[in-house]
Amino acid sequence: MNLAIETFDSPIGPVTLASDGRALVALQFGGPEDRVLLRLRERYGAAAVICEARDPQGFTSRARAYFAGELEALAGCPVDGGGTPFQRRVWAALREIPVGKTSSYVAIATRLGVPRGGRAVGLANGRNPIAIAVPCHRVIGADGSLTGYAGGIERKRWLLEHESGLVTPRLPALAFVSRPPPAWHFAGRATAPGPAPRSGSARRPPRP
Repeated sequence: MNLAIETFDSPIGPVTLASDGRALVALQFGGPEDRVLLRLRERYGAAAVICEARDPQGFTSRARAYFAGELEALAGCPVDGGGTPFQRRVWAALREIPVGKTSSYVAIATRLGVPRGGRAVGLANGRNPIAIAVPCHRVIGADGSLTGYAGGIERKRWLLEHESGLVTPRLPALAFVSRPPPAWHFAGRATAPGPAPRSGSARRPPRP
């Protein structure tokens, strides 16, 4: 099995996605070493060949378009998250939640014919390997609380506000950095700050 993987920057931190040449099989926040590679190895085994690629199957372009405001950009893309039969049913139900809308764990469980299965739906939601395209962030508590999210509550809040059209300030880049950037980012000589202005050199207001 050959898997193509790419990481790109988004307003809420790095995003890593992977394709098997047929469908999107992973989309997670963080670099590949944070979570994606582990999940891919768990699913495909050590024999899988994972290599970096540029915009595999156009999925990176679609994801960038989503963050730029084309909120349906990932809605129709083929996905394959693996999982158990029940997890796949839950993930399919997630894709039916429209942009700008939310649902609850109990509501999804009821829709699937297991009205007491809210907890099981929550567990399946947490195992979703394809964020945004399989919009687990659109599932909230029955009381309207955001509840948990594998990418972090702040990211969940940002995604929901992004989809509802609210004006959301760009989150600080350092809020989602899991490790310092490589040293080569700082290669080159730093520019020294200019001299401070001398006392009395500032222009004084005219006397009355």
